[in-house]
Amino acid sequence: MRIVTMMVAAAVSLTGCSSREPSEMRPGDNNAQPPIGVSQWALESNRDGSSLALLNATGGTAIRLFCRAGKNLMLVNVPSFKPIASEERLSLGTGGNVVALVADPRGDTLRGGVSGSGPVPDDLKALVAGPVSASYGAQRSGPHPAPPPNLARAFVTTCFSQATAASQAASEPTSTTSPCLVQDGDLLRMTPLRAVGTEPFWGARIEGRCVTYSTPEDQKGTRVWTRFNTGPQGGIWTGNLAGKPFVLRTSPVVNCSDGMSDNRYQMAVELTVNGETRRGCAEPIPK
Repeated sequence: MRIVTMMVAAAVSLTGCSSREPSEMRPGDNNAQPPIGVSQWALESNRDGSSLALLNATGGTAIRLFCRAGKNLMLVNVPSFKPIASEERLSLGTGGNVVALVADPRGDTLRGGVSGSGPVPDDLKALVAGPVSASYGAQRSGPHPAPPPNLARAFVTTCFSQATAASQAASEPTSTTSPCLVQDGDLLRMTPLRAVGTEPFWGARIEGRCVTYSTPEDQKGTRVWTRFNTGPQGGIWTGNLAGKPFVLRTSPVVNCSDGMSDNRYQMAVELTVNGETRRGCAEPIPK
């Protein structure tokens, strides 16, 4: 099967591309159609993302790979696949490189057939470097001819740039982000923790760089603004309470006991407060 390279940026005119995803575009939208009897890879891009599609000889789409603009998301659509109620896995690969994507067992009502989606694969370059195949249950599409290197390279570059942009955006605080989760202008991505200790009794709720320290005399707790750092064993929260150093450290441990119950924790805590060193255990706060 002969491959004809088509540079869409210069040779393909898209109808209504300002409001439609590349994954929704139909081959009929293109002014330039593949010659009769020839399948052809096409690269389609607009503000919503970029897609690499194999257009078959009848003007339909055999398979389409789509990367969403501003997101770390790749979608693979195969119009010829039939939905299977119990199947939620669609695989894409070439040779020994295969990636598993999550498919909706109800099918893709927007694009037709079945679509699978997931984060942009780290080995996307290898996945489109050779003959491309997709499988869904017992159904298989391909192997299809490898995309032309220039189209594959442009598609991979765009996908990774979108994924990088999405990752950067996710790490930046917004106007609604709690100040407890912002340090030096960066977003702190941390699982909230609950710490408990005895002799004397104390507790702490840790959310980002905020530690709410409580005792039997202060059951509501006092918020301590700290600076968070990662130590050799775990997290370190450093601040001041009533003018004295307040330092809380966590470290992994097997079966930490709070001394009050049969509960066992996977983190130990050491707390310096009011000139004393106290010990306890910690665990993630359930969502």
